[in-house]
Amino acid sequence: MRRSTTIPLISRQEQVASLLLAVGRASAGRPGLVLVGGDAGVGKTRLLSHVAQAAEQAGASAVVVHCVDLGQVGIPYLPFTEALTQLQAGAAGPEAAARVAELVAERPALWRLLEPGGTGDADHDERLQLFEGIARGLAVAGAPERPLVLVVEDAHWADASTRDVLRFLAARARSEHVLLVVSYRADDVDRRHPLRPLLAELSRLEHVERIDLRPFDEAELREFTTALAGRPLAASGFAEVLERSEGNAFFAEELLDAGPDSASLPWTLTEVLRTRLERLDPEVQQVLRIASVAGRRVREELLRAASARWGTLDVDAALREAVTQQVLVVSGTHLEFRHALLAEALYADLLPGERSAVHRAYLAVIEQDGPDGMPIGSAAERAHHAFEGHDLPAALSASRDAALRARRLLAPEEELRHWEQVLALWESVPDAEERLGCDRVDVALFAGDSAARAGNPMRAVKLTQRAADGVDDPVRRAGLQHVLVHRYLDLPTWDEEPGQVEAAIADLRSALEILPQRSPERIWTNALLARVLMIPDQDDDAREHAECAIEEARAVGQSGALAAALSTLAVLDVADPDRAAALFDEARTAAIEAGDALTEMRTLYSATANRFYAGELEPAEQRVQHALDRAEELGLAWSAPTVNLRILREVMLYFRGDLTARAADGVPATSKHILDASRMYAAVARGDDDVIARGEALFDHWQSDGQIALLGGGCLVDALTWAGRYDDAAALAVRITDHLGEVWTEVFLGRIWLSALAIAALADAAEADRSAGRVGAPGSPAATAVEARTAARIERGDSLLAIARETAQRGRPRGGVLGPEGQAWLQRATAENARLHAAAGHVPASMDAAGDEPAPGLLWREAAAAWQDTVNAFDFGYRYEVARSRYRWAEALLGAGEREAAEVEAAEALSEAQGMGATPLADAVRALARRARLDLPGVRRATASTLTDREEEVLGLVAQGLSNRQIGERLFISTKTVSVHVSNLLAKLGASGRAEAVSLAHQRGLLEV
Repeated sequence: MRRSTTIPLISRQEQVASLLLAVGRASAGRPGLVLVGGDAGVGKTRLLSHVAQAAEQAGASAVVVHCVDLGQVGIPYLPFTEALTQLQAGAAGPEAAARVAELVAERPALWRLLEPGGTGDADHDERLQLFEGIARGLAVAGAPERPLVLVVEDAHWADASTRDVLRFLAARARSEHVLLVVSYRADDVDRRHPLRPLLAELSRLEHVERIDLRPFDEAELREFTTALAGRPLAASGFAEVLERSEGNAFFAEELLDAGPDSASLPWTLTEVLRTRLERLDPEVQQVLRIASVAGRRVREELLRAASARWGTLDVDAALREAVTQQVLVVSGTHLEFRHALLAEALYADLLPGERSAVHRAYLAVIEQDGPDGMPIGSAAERAHHAFEGHDLPAALSASRDAALRARRLLAPEEELRHWEQVLALWESVPDAEERLGCDRVDVALFAGDSAARAGNPMRAVKLTQRAADGVDDPVRRAGLQHVLVHRYLDLPTWDEEPGQVEAAIADLRSALEILPQRSPERIWTNALLARVLMIPDQDDDAREHAECAIEEARAVGQSGALAAALSTLAVLDVADPDRAAALFDEARTAAIEAGDALTEMRTLYSATANRFYAGELEPAEQRVQHALDRAEELGLAWSAPTVNLRILREVMLYFRGDLTARAADGVPATSKHILDASRMYAAVARGDDDVIARGEALFDHWQSDGQIALLGGGCLVDALTWAGRYDDAAALAVRITDHLGEVWTEVFLGRIWLSALAIAALADAAEADRSAGRVGAPGSPAATAVEARTAARIERGDSLLAIARETAQRGRPRGGVLGPEGQAWLQRATAENARLHAAAGHVPASMDAAGDEPAPGLLWREAAAAWQDTVNAFDFGYRYEVARSRYRWAEALLGAGEREAAEVEAAEALSEAQGMGATPLADAVRALARRARLDLPGVRRATASTLTDREEEVLGLVAQGLSNRQIGERLFISTKTVSVHVSNLLAKLGASGRAEAVSLAHQRGLLEV
């Protein structure tokens, strides 16, 4: 029987064609990424081998690399290290090899990646350089008409850093002659698998394709088995293969290879594989078992050296037989199992003692020095084999080495796993401290630091607390207090929990009483105490401790503490934006000097936020992009300050009027909900159908982060108002205010925004009552109920306006100056309250005869001007709120009879709303134009195609609350005719009654203002 590697590819023509088309596009300078998923044994490798061969025949260069399974630990960037190594060796031709070698020589980050030892500490700037170097290395290996096809197999085993590179390559693809093909086992990628969110994120990109390989159907399996056997199978034999394999190509192949006795074999694939392997010579089986311990692929010299422990083995003969039987295949300098399932079946069949012995054999080989004086195997490989071989001292040392290696490569997630392995092994190695030259407290601190850099603040807290709990010496414990508080500050809601801030201040003050003068720990404690004291607004005390830390840090050269203290002082001096900016820049320089990436990111966020809240949006926008790029460089894409920067960017884009919907895939679970909340701004403005459901879905996460309640809840208030759920909107605003008043402070500045939105909802409700004709005859029960409801709304509106004004006075930011956005929201709250009173036919109590308060029209002009002032300060400003205020201004002008001026403002509001894609606002302006018969571009009178002139007259009188008899008298027609007209207009509007008809007609612009 012909073996599978020699038979032609069966079926899969559609997938082959799709992949070769992608190769053609890459040849023309349109790079792509193809994700190939399927269950184990379904034929992914066979398909990709066929495509790689076909691509090379068409002139492309194909390079195949692999991810490996090392359990809970990994080798950062392994497949890309392998790819660049092959490219330098000429896998894409000598010219490409020269280009790649030249690039590597120019890029220290790439050199560090490819050097086995990677000596020295990496500058944190190098992570982005590393990613860009990898991307550039692949790019220079491809050329027009000779693209590079890079196949990454077994991505379900990819380490976190490899996943980051895949994300980077997909996002940065432009015009390179490169096609990236990534395969993975779909049955291994469950909902908690770390590859799953990446697959979802990549699948949304335009240049990414996804191929899901399914098992063969009956016809395809018949063709496959015929090719394998060289003739069609008998009906009974084929039926059994079909039933047992369920179309899985590898299982079917193994069943056929088992021969006529396969009917008596067990039904599982693992047992069939085990049975077939048992037919091999015992020495061949032994060599294969040794090979399986290395995984699917193993370097031939490594396998020979490990097998030497079993001196009686004829390794040459065994390997030849294994290759002849195609259990193993030759792949360059490696031997590879024909399918990973073969290796897994062999490994699973080893007895525990056998397994440990082989792991120790590999460990003994890879611990030896190579020609360069470095160990043959990587630290991660040594740690893996030592742990599985139960050589715990060696596992401890190798895990430490692997953690340091991961740190040099800016792979914080891998670093964290290795440090945690060290902690897990500590009790089992009596001389652990002597071996590593540090104690367990140090290791826990290293682990906490890597967890913080990996964007896992809760894990960082637990590890740092573990370190502090392990200290008996009071001075050392005091010295760790600032580290622990530092970690707590990264938690989103830590300062919202009762008593936490006060306890931290007390602990830091106690530490200062113990720590020696001018010691590094004391300087750090002063710096951090200053930062924490700002939370309860103890600014004078905070300044004292910050200045003390700055003076001592400069004296003894403590750059990290200097950066932290300068950042705090900059916040305290926020009233002087230029001085604050200078302090932040000095703090960042100190943080870079100290190599303190997290403090650097905090200074970048604070400097950006400082410019933003001072009303300088253009400088803030420039800073936020620079800061996010820097976060990528530092490998801190999801640290706490970086998440705050991402939120700030969403707000800035919304300010500019960029309402583009952006996918949230690839966001860690710890950051997803707050980013969802920040994206609610644009979603509400766009009028997304599901925006209310999205806002309500965030309710359960309010307790985890007050920002989720403020941003997500506040935007939901606006969405409910647009949806006509006015009372629900106002009630929600009060609920948010009460919640944040408990977890933050009673006068948090967001109350101004929430109050303005709530008053707007109340004003819309009053206008809806008026326009729907719900007032009825004076003194009637309906009129009395409406009057009571309106009075309650006015009372609530007045109260909310008072809250907004109180907040503006008492809740000012540091420096005492309310920024332009806060001032504009306060102005809008005033205008909305005037609109509420006007809707009820009242004049606000504060509008006396002397005119101390301006009329509603003037108030809206001033509101629009407030947002326009913001525009001038920002250079492009709060575009959406400018348009919304112009809409309300136009409405107020119409109420004052100034039609021409109203038309100008409405036209501007409509143009802006349409330009942004703000559908609800644009619809509202159009409806206003139709009601008022304004001549706006693209707005046509709705009555021409909806209601007849007579029906429109009847509708207008219905809106005034007239009965059918009164309408007939007014129009000189019979009551019966009026009834017919009312029935017709109810049917046309889809209304169940007169009040609903009036409300719907008003919403659709069928009634004049």
